[in-house]
Amino acid sequence: MTTPIIDSLADLSGRYDALFCDLWGCVHDGVQAFPEAVAALRAFKAQGGTVVLVTNAPRPRASVAKQLLRLGVPEDCWDVIATSGDAARLAMFEGVVGRRVWHVGEPHDAPFFEPPKMLENPVAIEKVALEEAEGIVCTGPFDPHADPAVLRPQFLLAKTKGLKLLCANPDIVVDRGESREWCAGALAQLYTEMGGESLYFGKPHPPIYDLARRRLQQIGRSVPEDRVLAVGDGIFTDVQGGMGENIDTLFITGGLARAETGTTGRPDPAMLADFLEGAQLEPTYAMAMFR
Repeated sequence: MTTPIIDSLADLSGRYDALFCDLWGCVHDGVQAFPEAVAALRAFKAQGGTVVLVTNAPRPRASVAKQLLRLGVPEDCWDVIATSGDAARLAMFEGVVGRRVWHVGEPHDAPFFEPPKMLENPVAIEKVALEEAEGIVCTGPFDPHADPAVLRPQFLLAKTKGLKLLCANPDIVVDRGESREWCAGALAQLYTEMGGESLYFGKPHPPIYDLARRRLQQIGRSVPEDRVLAVGDGIFTDVQGGMGENIDTLFITGGLARAETGTTGRPDPAMLADFLEGAQLEPTYAMAMFR
């Protein structure tokens, strides 16, 4: 079966009641919003649809909402947000990697360490040096432009100590404007390859989808699985995750896989087919850019 290429979300009008929509690469590029994507989300909501922004951002949803306003993504084009950061944060404050943790990430990820309100008795987390740590919390690289391999010496020590790594963002890379940056997923992948144990909470793993469903319930929306569409540009996060949850998927080819799918105005059908065959994944639909 060949994945059909569509031109706009409106082509699917009436088939879905909720979107689990990715952000980076679909709604914005890390620098500014995509106007056509914002318009598509508004039109979907105007027809009675519900938009859940499902993002592998390693931060609480309130922090993501503020970032979206700065990027020009208005609040009227979405309903609720489910972040990898929130799903991972809940697990951290339940003690899955211990109380004393070595934090790998940048200073702007500080909100990750604020206790979530939905937990009654969160574990008291303390950030310490690697030598004193019971576990690792990775929200991203210290330097998103540096090769993840620079952390090999620290990871070797951590593996020797038997530390688990909590990965707050399974993405390997993102494109900030025209610049490609490494994410926490690249570090978790390296740690696993070195023999360490990494714990994942964002796409394509179940916890973030469970959180997305809880967010729908919190706003009083009950949507059958066959009326949910997962939208995203990550073949091994958005598409693989949606398929794993048995929900339909819309693959945005003009994001991370722009070159591999030959996407200019539209994806090249032959290149798209080769790319999907290589990935061994079959999204329900494909579209160049979300609109």
